[in-house]
Amino acid sequence: MKQPILYRILGLTLAIPFAFTASAQQQDAPLQLKTDATDGSYSISAPGISMPILRATAAAKVNGKWLHAADYPKHLVSTKIANGELGTSKLITIQYTGRADAPDLLLSLRTYDASPFGDMQLTAHNTTSHAIEVQELRVLESEKGKGDSGKDDLINLGGPASADRVLNDSFSEDRPAMQLHDLSDAKTNVHRAVGVQLLYNQQSKQSWFIGALTSNKFLSVLRLHMAPAGVMNAYEVDSTGTTELLIENSLHRSSEKDRVELSLSVPPGGELSSERMLFGVGTDYHGQLETYAHLIRDIHHALVTAPTPIGWWSWTAYYFGLDQGTALTNAQWLSQHLKPLGYDFFHIDEGYQFARGEYATPDASLFPEGMGSLEHKVINEGLTPGIWTAPFEVSERSWVYTHHPEWLVHNAQGEPIHIGFVTNNLDHLYALDTTHPGAQAYLHSTYSKLTREWGLRYIKLDFMEDSAIEGFYHVPQTTALEAQRIGIQTIRDAVGPNVLLDKDGCELLNPVGLVDTGRISQDTGHTFSSSKDAATGIAARYYMNRNYFLADPDAFSVSTQTVDDQHWHGGTKQLTLDEAKISIVLSAVSGGLYEIGDDLPTLGEAPDRLALVENRDLLDMARLGRASVPLDLMTYDPLDLQPSIFELQQTRHQSIVTVFNWSEISRAHSLTRAALGLDPKANYTVSEVLTTPSDSTSLSASLDVKQPAHSVRVFKIINTDIPAEAPMVNATVALSGKTAEPMSFSAVAKDAGNPILNCTWDFGDGITVAGVKTTHSYTHAGSYTVGLRCSGFAPQPAVQTFAVKTTGSVATKFVPTRQRRFEEEGEPKQ
Repeated sequence: MKQPILYRILGLTLAIPFAFTASAQQQDAPLQLKTDATDGSYSISAPGISMPILRATAAAKVNGKWLHAADYPKHLVSTKIANGELGTSKLITIQYTGRADAPDLLLSLRTYDASPFGDMQLTAHNTTSHAIEVQELRVLESEKGKGDSGKDDLINLGGPASADRVLNDSFSEDRPAMQLHDLSDAKTNVHRAVGVQLLYNQQSKQSWFIGALTSNKFLSVLRLHMAPAGVMNAYEVDSTGTTELLIENSLHRSSEKDRVELSLSVPPGGELSSERMLFGVGTDYHGQLETYAHLIRDIHHALVTAPTPIGWWSWTAYYFGLDQGTALTNAQWLSQHLKPLGYDFFHIDEGYQFARGEYATPDASLFPEGMGSLEHKVINEGLTPGIWTAPFEVSERSWVYTHHPEWLVHNAQGEPIHIGFVTNNLDHLYALDTTHPGAQAYLHSTYSKLTREWGLRYIKLDFMEDSAIEGFYHVPQTTALEAQRIGIQTIRDAVGPNVLLDKDGCELLNPVGLVDTGRISQDTGHTFSSSKDAATGIAARYYMNRNYFLADPDAFSVSTQTVDDQHWHGGTKQLTLDEAKISIVLSAVSGGLYEIGDDLPTLGEAPDRLALVENRDLLDMARLGRASVPLDLMTYDPLDLQPSIFELQQTRHQSIVTVFNWSEISRAHSLTRAALGLDPKANYTVSEVLTTPSDSTSLSASLDVKQPAHSVRVFKIINTDIPAEAPMVNATVALSGKTAEPMSFSAVAKDAGNPILNCTWDFGDGITVAGVKTTHSYTHAGSYTVGLRCSGFAPQPAVQTFAVKTTGSVATKFVPTRQRRFEEEGEPKQ
């Protein structure tokens, strides 16, 4: 078993439990960075690679024209020692200067003393006597034939470029759908990424990572241009607007006047900075992704502590057809059959609302009694209600469009910018201007009603990438991503901290710190192909779970249901049992939301399908909330088509290994103990999670896996030399308090290597509550014995008792001076 390493981040020590590949990262030496004042270039080198990884300069698009390093007569270089998120570093600044008619460009380049990472940021300093307009800031610009010293590859990883494999992240979780590519397999001869890009050389085992640390104003777009022969031609990393991406999406059929190029004014003496980019070179790409993710979590104060939501959602069961009758029947079925297992979230997706942009007004043809009545029935079933919204999209039928067109984002002609249709050319859509006070009040009112009147505790925020348009906002000089965060913050202020917000269609980094959960791949459905297509995104973004937010892999479908009029999502052919297993296991390996996407009475008619939903081992994977690590993320066999092998270390005693077969042929894998991070001398047993009965066998030198096409096998591996033990618990208990006043109780695992899955509190007064954190009020003075029971992966739970004493009594007299007016959280004080 490889040992976890410790990273120093923002002055805190952060342990990464069970990071199998992380120890290799510790062995990688720091990077070397050299500058050349003659041309303003810089080069990045790494030990073990004979030539520089890359050589580049910086550039900026100002007043509609590009300014390159060669356009400046002077390049001044300065160096200082500075502290960064990963420790002590050397900070080099290259100043492109010497022009009276152009701003100075200041490129900051950092390398760390004790880790193979660095970061870069470009600032335009307006040294002219007049205002300038900045469209893009480019922290990295490299072109073949210009300063590459004659070497063949713009990015040199110590092996032939033909062995490079590329991970290009997307604008949102599915725009475009995530796919991994060999270097020569470049769509339209460009490997374009948004936010994160990873190149891995399968021969040298070295990788180049670069990812955006910030999302203050700009979208970070990375483009590796390829010649038809598979040769790298140019490489650029830009801080820019969203229009380039939206022309392929919501602005695809919009007029040219609606395709607004971002342009920000900088006054004389003013500055404008790019987003900050982390880069790294090393032999452990998992460690690079995980280090980056932990930095994102800490820099952006990510919301990652909520328990995993487990339940049901309506979209793939009914799409636009859910009504109050079918909704209530499914709620009752969930409550009566699956709530005891932890399935207690009940989510209603699109279709309930009258129009996009008008979510507090239900469609009376489907919900004649309104949504408030239904949601309170859901609550009475003991379920947590959730709902879908697309907060910043406005339909032409909505109240906002017909009454307040001034609340929309406009083009230069003062017209609302058109951003497509709801579906099939029906219902024109426009974007809400979240900087307008009227629009902000409308958002606040809408989401206040959803939570305070309807009782919702989980809200999905969808299509935010389509509405993130550059344009003319009520507050000038607002970028699309700034407006998006303003809007999400307005919603957060309206609903408060205790309502879960789920980022659905949206740029991945921008909402971090404001949302609790987030979609990490495209929609799933009732077909094998939809699971297969979603799987790469779930694998490639595994590091985001509980670092950006709780991962939302979309719902799983396991029943025999077909949806004939939804051919991609629904399909007319029933899933085979093996394909149903793939769907639910894919959710489990994500470590995130665990939602059933089937009509529940239909599911109940198939005992073998229902058994998958009731599977304790899969439920425990969801409850644990850790993503399985895709061991072959960048090294998958071409015959496997995409990453297929995942491992989840649950405790020091046991782990889960999952192997998918996405292909159309039978496949076989031999997974050595070393590949699985297992002790070569320890004794292990292996059993299959999806097999009944599941007999245990001894693990030899390798785990040999054979499986047919369209299938998955899930193995539980137990180290029999390490006994299964109940989790060790640190409990914080109020040992004394006053009658009727809330007292706090919480429990955490002392050791991340032996986690808690669930806890139950017995307060000694006849009340029992589940949860690791809760409050309780006693009705009269007395001495109570509080019992705490916490379950983990061992057969026996951890049990503790506490003596709690309360004093005083409930005051029963009328005292007007003691009374205070109740004020809703987020509402203005009266």
